[in-house]
Amino acid sequence: MAQDKMYPMTEEGKEKLEAELEDLKMVQRPKVIDRIKIARSYGDLSENSEYESAKDEQSMLETRVSTVERMLQYAQIIDNDGTDKDEITVGKKVTFKELPDEEPEEYTIVGAAEADPMSGKISNDSPIAKGLLGHRKGEEITFDTPGGDMSVKVLDVE
Repeated sequence: MAQDKMYPMTEEGKEKLEAELEDLKMVQRPKVIDRIKIARSYGDLSENSEYESAKDEQSMLETRVSTVERMLQYAQIIDNDGTDKDEITVGKKVTFKELPDEEPEEYTIVGAAEADPMSGKISNDSPIAKGLLGHRKGEEITFDTPGGDMSVKVLDVE
């Protein structure tokens, strides 16, 4: 049997997923069930677009419930207590600048389950994070990205 994928995440990320799962099960699911009941009351289901829409919504909701449950079941909480404070690992905030003279950028490297690039959280599976992981503050490194090679200088690791 193939090993199930682990989902690295911070404690905060796990708590967010638990809250989302609670909302999906206790708030969103009952709303969709009510929509289905109301749509059924309109009669002929073969030509009932409201019923089809509610069933589609139910399908998407149940898919998300399954996904979140799987992520929580295989969650691997990141603990950086035993790591070097200057080493880039999952769960740390990294400030770097693209060479030769770009503006500094700051990202927190998180597991895919809690990635949100618009909030400065990038997945450990992203090309930039893969290139940064294992390196240290002060290093200049070059790594592959879909847009070509990227050279950066690591300014800070928190």
